[in-house]
Amino acid sequence: MSTKVRRHKKHAGGHDEEGHADERWLVTYGDMLTVLMALFIVLFAMSQVDQNKFNALKSSLSMAFGEPAVTFTAPGTAVSGEAGGGEDAFMDLSATASQEEKSEAEKKAQEALDALDRAKASARAKNAAAEVEKFEEIKKKIQAALEKRNASDSVQFRIDERGLVVTVVTSSVVFGNNSAELLSDGKKIVDAIAPALRSETNKVEVDGHTNWLPVTSGPYPSNWELSTARASTVVRRLIFRGIPAARLNASGYADQRPLYADTDPRSVSLNRRVEVVVLSDLDSQTKALLPSAAGQSATTN
Repeated sequence: MSTKVRRHKKHAGGHDEEGHADERWLVTYGDMLTVLMALFIVLFAMSQVDQNKFNALKSSLSMAFGEPAVTFTAPGTAVSGEAGGGEDAFMDLSATASQEEKSEAEKKAQEALDALDRAKASARAKNAAAEVEKFEEIKKKIQAALEKRNASDSVQFRIDERGLVVTVVTSSVVFGNNSAELLSDGKKIVDAIAPALRSETNKVEVDGHTNWLPVTSGPYPSNWELSTARASTVVRRLIFRGIPAARLNASGYADQRPLYADTDPRSVSLNRRVEVVVLSDLDSQTKALLPSAAGQSATTN
């Protein structure tokens, strides 16, 4: 289609001018065709996807966000990672490697904890051995003092989970029958024990024990009062001999903690006793090791 454009000369300048102003739509039409062409070129370029690069990007994003892989088979379509063979293998290998690293880390952590436990056990064993050595020194001092007073046979020693136990058999030479008053030989024994304890800082517990025979006379209505009174008497004597009262404690157990069963002939004389216990100040787990460190059984025989 052709269009005739009539032009007229200006009277003065001689230039052409348009005859019809409404023909400007041709310029707009041309601009629109240009824009459409650019749009189709962009759409065409976007449709040419590099599949390998796109799948790599997809796998990286899936791993980063912890989501299952999605495989794109064509522009605009997608299937789950189960259909993407090679991609699933990559994800499975990554998951397996991650699990192996986690297991290895847990194994190393457990090994570190085991090593720490062994170190703690070794330290406790050393501390228990050192505590036993200290108790042995106290024992030697008490034995030497008792020998000077010819009273070695009245005292026995053992180490249990509490500490060093010095057992004074409360025969008729220590306490009178159904009495809590120390006799002269009893005072001599307690006085031999006191000097070895003065130089230490450990707390000391004095425990009173009786045999199974009931109290039939005297000021005490039962073995409970009698055993407690005897322990208190020993505590007062130790205080008199220079042991700080804050370190001492008295307890009575009557016949409830016997060394020998009632059927044993020794029970009448040997269950009747006062125990001066030099308490260990170690932690409970280390104190439990004291009997074995001393080569003794934790159970009193």
